[in-house]
Formats: sequence, C-alpha cells, structure tokens
Amino acid sequence: MVDSNAPMFEIENLHASIEDKEILKGVNLTINKGEIHAIMGPNGSGKSTLANVLAGNPVYEVTEGSARFYGEDILELDPDVRAQLGIFLAFQYPTVIPGVSMANFLRMAVTNVRRARAEKSGDTTGGLAPREFRRLMKEKMKLLKMDESFATRYLNEGFSGGEKKRAEILQLALLEPSLAILDETDSGLDIDALRVVSDGVNALASPEMGFVLITHYQRLLNYIKPHFVHIMIEGRIVQSGGPELALELEAKGYEKLRAEFATPV
Repeated sequence: MVDSNAPMFEIENLHASIEDKEILKGVNLTINKGEIHAIMGPNGSGKSTLANVLAGNPVYEVTEGSARFYGEDILELDPDVRAQLGIFLAFQYPTVIPGVSMANFLRMAVTNVRRARAEKSGDTTGGLAPREFRRLMKEKMKLLKMDESFATRYLNEGFSGGEKKRAEILQLALLEPSLAILDETDSGLDIDALRVVSDGVNALASPEMGFVLITHYQRLLNYIKPHFVHIMIEGRIVQSGGPELALELEAKGYEKLRAEFATPV
C-alpha cells in the first residue's frame, strides 16, 4: 500500500551479494521528491550494484534490509512492476537490440507502463494511440534537442557512447518516472556529449521527480547541481553532505577516505 506521507524512497540497512560475495553492507539513504542525490565512490565500492539491486536485477541477492517506495517495499517486486510504480534506471552499458527501432521500443515501453499505472488507478483508458505517441515523442525530442531521425534507428546499434546515453535520457523523458537512477551516465562521454546529456536531465528535473546520479567524477556535477552528495566505500555510504563535498573529494581523492573507512583486514 502506497503511503503518500512517507518519504518517496527510503533505503534502510540494505545488504546484497553476488555469488556469495557481499557487495552492499548496510546502505541507508532517503530521497524525497524534487531532490537530486549524487553517489560517488571508487571502482568496486558498490555503486552500480546498488543501482542494479534497486532496479531488480536477479543476479544480485538481497540478504537484509529494505527499499521502500512511498512506504511499499519493492525488493520482492519484478523489474517491470518497479518500472510501473515509477522507478527508472539508465544503464551504464545500454543493451543493443538489432532490428528494433527506437520508436517501436519506446512506444511499447511507454504504452505498457501507462496502461499498468492506469489500471492500478482504476482508469480503463490507459495506453497511447500511435499518433498520440508520435506527437509526445517529437515533443520530448525537441526538448532534448534531438534530431527526429534518431527515432528510426535500431536501438543502440552503431550508437556512439553519447548517443546511447541520449537514448536513455529520451526513455526517461517519455516514461516520466518518479525516481530516476542514472548509473554513470557520464562514462565515456566527451565534453560536448556530457553537456547534451546534462542539459536533458536539467530540462526534465521537476519538483515531482527525484534523481540519483552515480558517478566517479565531479565533472558531471559541474552541469547537474545535486542537493546532496554521498560517498560510498566498501558497500556503505560513509559520508554525506552538500555539493561542496564533491569538490572536496575531487581535491583530496579517495585514498584518505579509504584509509579512514575501509574494513581492517
């Protein structure tokens, strides 16, 4: 049961493993509507594992803790049900799907999510007619400054790193989630592509949507200003603060934090 008075998203003492190796070791994080949170940390700290666990990747086993969306624990829900609730993950390495155009993939995804949300609210008119979807897609592509020909290409086939990330942002724009988790969206992008993707995120940010930005580097945060920055070391969030924390981390690096927070061998 959704509790409108509860925080939008609340992670409490989350532990998760893969092949009996514990990766997440007690993550705690609360995200409210309209907030942008950045999670930073070195390779192997558990950032992408956290994103995958929240999206419902079955490779990972949750062994303890909870992740609640408006009070409802999502950890037993299938990935498609989580998407229908309003949780979106932009992958670090998006999948290539030859033979399926961007437009057809997006129409299917948007129609299924909208229909499920409509049924849950008792509305029997869910889904989008093809003409209505094309109008919506053109509107979002214009907002993101994308050429309309982009929609006719096969999903991620032959895409550059920047084009793959722009395709993920277009999905985000069309699905209109409540919580968007962007897993290393800046990975492999040059400055121009990074600016295009960042402009898209900034255009979509609203008082009704929460964002989690997972990144190694402070440079993404030059373009997307977070309200909160969290540092992850060895599967736990060890330090939280405002945007200044990212600048401090950029100056000092992760070694000092590793020495302070790493588990003794």
